[in-house]
Amino acid sequence: MLFSMAAIAETFQIADIRVEGLQRVAAGTVFNYLPVQVGDTVGDGITAQIIRTLYGTGFFDDVVVERDGDVLVIAVRERPAVAEIEITGNKSLNTDVLKQGLTEVGLAEGRVFDPSVLDRIEQELERQYFASGKYGVGIESTVSPLERNRVAVRIEIDEGLTARLKQINIVGNEAFTDKELLKEFKLGTTNWLSFYTKNNRYSKQQLSGDLESLRSFYLDRGYIGFEITSTQVSISPDKKDIYLTVAVREGDVYRVSDIQLAGEPSVPAAQLFPLIQMRRGEVYSRKTATESADRVSQLLGEQGYAFANVNAVPEVDDDTNTVAVTFFIDPGKRVYVRRINMQGNVRTRDEVLRREMRQLETAWFSTELVKRSRERLQRLGYFETVNIETPAVPGTADQVDVDVTVKERASGNLMAGVGFSQSQGLILNASISQSNFLGTGKRVALAANTSRVTQLYRLAYTNPYFTVDGISRGFDLSYRTTDFDQLLGADYSTDVGRAAINFGLPISDSATAGFGAYYQYTKFFAGQSFLAQDFVAQNGDVFNDFFLTASYVNDTRNSAVFPSEGALQSLFGEIAIPGSDLQYYRLMARARQYIPLTERVTLALQGDLGYGGGFGSTEAMPFFQNFYAGGPRSVRGFRANTLGPRETTLFRDPVGGNMELTGGLEIYAPPPVGGNFENTVRIGAFFDFGNVWWTEETPLVAPTGFDLSELRYSTGLSFAWLSPVGALTLSVAQPLNKKDLDEEEIFQFSFGQSF
Repeated sequence: MLFSMAAIAETFQIADIRVEGLQRVAAGTVFNYLPVQVGDTVGDGITAQIIRTLYGTGFFDDVVVERDGDVLVIAVRERPAVAEIEITGNKSLNTDVLKQGLTEVGLAEGRVFDPSVLDRIEQELERQYFASGKYGVGIESTVSPLERNRVAVRIEIDEGLTARLKQINIVGNEAFTDKELLKEFKLGTTNWLSFYTKNNRYSKQQLSGDLESLRSFYLDRGYIGFEITSTQVSISPDKKDIYLTVAVREGDVYRVSDIQLAGEPSVPAAQLFPLIQMRRGEVYSRKTATESADRVSQLLGEQGYAFANVNAVPEVDDDTNTVAVTFFIDPGKRVYVRRINMQGNVRTRDEVLRREMRQLETAWFSTELVKRSRERLQRLGYFETVNIETPAVPGTADQVDVDVTVKERASGNLMAGVGFSQSQGLILNASISQSNFLGTGKRVALAANTSRVTQLYRLAYTNPYFTVDGISRGFDLSYRTTDFDQLLGADYSTDVGRAAINFGLPISDSATAGFGAYYQYTKFFAGQSFLAQDFVAQNGDVFNDFFLTASYVNDTRNSAVFPSEGALQSLFGEIAIPGSDLQYYRLMARARQYIPLTERVTLALQGDLGYGGGFGSTEAMPFFQNFYAGGPRSVRGFRANTLGPRETTLFRDPVGGNMELTGGLEIYAPPPVGGNFENTVRIGAFFDFGNVWWTEETPLVAPTGFDLSELRYSTGLSFAWLSPVGALTLSVAQPLNKKDLDEEEIFQFSFGQSF
């Protein structure tokens, strides 16, 4: 016969323990939790402890303690297990992310179901949706019983609409208008860009960031006593509109009374004070103080003090509304580089990486040299990513290792493909190229390309480290045929063979001077063009020419493809030496500047200038070497190579010019989607200008002479995609000052061509 422990007052010694009602929980699990065991004496005092302990496990809905003679009987009713979890209606929050969050708080398939956990989950989901501005969210949980003491949990979410900021008010500001202050906010009321920026969607986290920006705005203008006294967020009854009110107290403007250095600079103060761009008597700016401290820290880092600590501490005098700024400098020990380690370069030899390193082993550690080393490795083009870490050497306080980790990209290319461009039509190509030949950093290329305009066959080789000092040497053999009738509509063509040698001399980490020489054979076919026939009559149709070349390139871009900052400047000149059949020269200058407007948006400025002329027995530069403008690579919106002077004959074919001026600006950014498109796609808006001029007087060409009023302008939208099968560029442009003979081409594209 069983007796409840509550009805039996006397104690007894446990001879055995029996657990009843278990289905999934193992008996051993219960025994591990029990505060008693066989042989213990049990009375009324221990009963409540047994029940509390087993309830505390979360496994049971009911626990009863009974006695059967000298046997302790524990009867339990297990809580159901979660058989499945279904979440519906969630559009803003990913289902997998939600289920991971549920697992972390104890609700997962296979676990014991606890109703209190489900209540907490509903509250947490509401909090997350509220934080993202969805105040009309509705969450309903349903628990359905299944066989074998299991349940199915269904969470239905009705997200509702995201509440929009209807109005933002700032109260208490006197020195600055609401308009000036709201420029510091990323949050804002609805405007025509809100569909992209989503700035009108209220977020508690974003508001915190905006309030900090507001605080920085005042502190950078001397308002040290500035305070945000309150922030009030109210929502309309329909939960669709949010009204935000920020109350501030500006205080007084404080000026700098004194600037001092303290600590142990390790670098002469005369070198440090110019880095502190603050002056006594000017308005105090926290931003200026912080930037000055960063510059001092950077200089110390360049001098080997890698762990230098520089703090700008303001001492405020409220009586005089002044601030004395003291820069406390703790340089620490000068740090040396013990070892430089290379990782990830499976194909590329260590020496290829090490010769680009500007930070050397056993030398002082320099943050600037490490940065320059990383930039040089990135510009090689062999690696997708370059990461440099500088861990401290264990057991030392003045040594670090420099760990360089690279991820190699395919540097070789065996390709047979098809491309298309509006200027050249169908392009067939076959090429073998290796920019990192056998991991040595040498470049080798063998190519054949053919289109309705051009056929090209080329063999090229370059050794970027012909000498240990970084002097490069290259050879280039090519043969090209060009049908200008297909390209421009002018009836003439050329066959050109070339053999070249060139050298490059590094001037700095980003600049290179080049010089070279080449022999060029040209066969000219005049066709029906009067200009071409006149040229042949004066100069012949076969030419053997010898050229000397010189160049200068300075490249500080952070990437060769889609750069977001830096610049590229280049100069190039070539001249035919005496003894050549044609004696002429060409000079070209190119400039590119990339300015980051935001983290994602870049402003690109560009300009090209070219000029050529004849000398000796050649009156002018051969017209088939002219510069051309118009098309995807110069002034978009105009047909490729059609701007500028034309023949005065009936056909009025474009002939280019011996002088070129083109340029423009473009704002571009990756699309507002994630994934690989961040690195392979750019969309932009541009403004182009340019033209070419024929500066020599001739009755066969018009107009002649340089005239800036002949510049053409266009504006439009652009799209570029580095697709897996080739580069695709698109543009839609509108010419702004088209003239009679100009040929419009609003939509332009090319595919399968390299950038």
